[in-house]
Amino acid sequence: MQEIREARLRGVKIGAVLTGSHCTIKDVIPQLWLLKEEGADIYPIFSYTVNEVDNRFYKVGELKEQIKEITDKEIINSIVGAEPIGPQKILDIVVVAPATGNSIAKLANGIVDTPALMAIKAQLRNQRPVVIAISTNDALGINAKNIGMLLNMKNIFFVPFRQDDPVKKANSMVAALDLLRDTIVCALQGKQIQPVILGPVKS
Repeated sequence: MQEIREARLRGVKIGAVLTGSHCTIKDVIPQLWLLKEEGADIYPIFSYTVNEVDNRFYKVGELKEQIKEITDKEIINSIVGAEPIGPQKILDIVVVAPATGNSIAKLANGIVDTPALMAIKAQLRNQRPVVIAISTNDALGINAKNIGMLLNMKNIFFVPFRQDDPVKKANSMVAALDLLRDTIVCALQGKQIQPVILGPVKS
């Protein structure tokens, strides 16, 4: 079974976009290792916030060292650096994990003002797949309409997501990152993995 899994992404060029849901990035790192183990060639792309802001969850310098260890590539951290993804057709798929409410809102409304958003725009220009793994406190609030718009947009696919704390944060939703690899495999075939909305985690 392990050999089959490793073959699924062998040679696939993945743009791994990290945006500033700082608390979720610790859960993304193991998934990047798993993508690498399955044979993916990973190109790291940081939003300005991830690239510049130390926080209580990680120090930027330490995060960059981790990412370079996983990918063995320089991090794309500028709009100019991300722009060639379009004309040079560098990537097979772009994965945004985590995708903040801010980035989701900008993407849904055609705003491109960070390296992350430029990478997404450049990939969509080529009519190639983009996978979104949301992590936002307002998914069922002000950002619900933006998520709805993206769900209906060509070449955009979502990692299945759920409410992470319905009692204390009723509007908050987060992607089930353990389904990231399966979502990527489906998206490369032009398919949205189902179901998109998951039930709450059983205690």
